Amino acid sequence: MPQQRPRRPLRPHQWFAERLLAVLSGQRPVHWMLGHTIGEAYDQLAELAPDTPLRAGGRRPVVRACRGTQPATGVVEAFASIATGEQVRAMAFRLEQGPDLRWRCAAIDLGGERLPALR
Repeated sequence: MPQQRPRRPLRPHQWFAERLLAVLSGQRPVHWMLGHTIGEAYDQLAELAPDTPLRAGGRRPVVRACRGTQPATGVVEAFASIATGEQVRAMAFRLEQGPDLRWRCAAIDLGGERLPALR
């Protein structure tokens, strides 16, 4: 029986990309992110979510790639490539670590027009 390697825990930007995708594709309600946002991020999410911008057709969207950079201590600026069938969208977001050491989303932005996925 092959031995399974333990899964590495998701990095904060990967964890947030999955959660933001769930809200922006209509899989989860906006208030699911209430304790995970600060500043205007919750309002941005509440404005974007009703249109379910990351849902296309009947396919479930997936995070195809997610990268982050740390421009300062306690700050991560990240982007994710979201694929839904033939469609690919960009999502950018900023995370800030609070005094309690918890990461929270401080800003979110979606790329403009939808582009076809590369084959």
